[in-house]
Amino acid sequence: MSRPDASAIAGLLAEPDRLQAFAAVVLGASTVEEVAQLAGLDQKRAVSALERLAAGGLVVEAPSGGLAAAGECFKDAARSAGEARRAAREASTAGALAGRTLEDVAVLRNFVSGGRLTHIPAQKAKRLVVLDWLASRFEPGRVYPERDVNLLLGTVHHDVAALRRYLVDEEFLERRDHFYWRAGGTFDT
Repeated sequence: MSRPDASAIAGLLAEPDRLQAFAAVVLGASTVEEVAQLAGLDQKRAVSALERLAAGGLVVEAPSGGLAAAGECFKDAARSAGEARRAAREASTAGALAGRTLEDVAVLRNFVSGGRLTHIPAQKAKRLVVLDWLASRFEPGRVYPERDVNLLLGTVHHDVAALRRYLVDEEFLERRDHFYWRAGGTFDT
């Protein structure tokens, strides 16, 4: 039987009888009678909960013949969920990294996570790389009202005013009468 993933574990423990039965096993109950007593369940409910927990891989038969919690499944589920999150984060950032130099990719990996800017770099060279990445979100030749610029920048970082100011100051965007357009940065032809 394969180990349950994090969502399967959450589903198994979402029902109160199963949660109480599992807690009783974790606390040392090794028979159905002990589980029922410790969990405050009648025998029938305890058996039903334990059967579901065993089918889901959370309760196993101990070497001594009693019941035991399968503690390794939590570690495996956490590791698997972490790897899935990391893969999703890398996949969402991969599109933004296409066609960039290795140095730029290294900078962006330090400041962008899950498609969001974690913080604005203080060092100008790194900030220029991030600003170039941000400028790529703006279509060349299109004019954006300030509210649209704020919306675009707000999807990646909360300090839209600072990002807008940096983009204009470093000539990635130009501004006139609260309208912006892309004026620099790298782009595919």
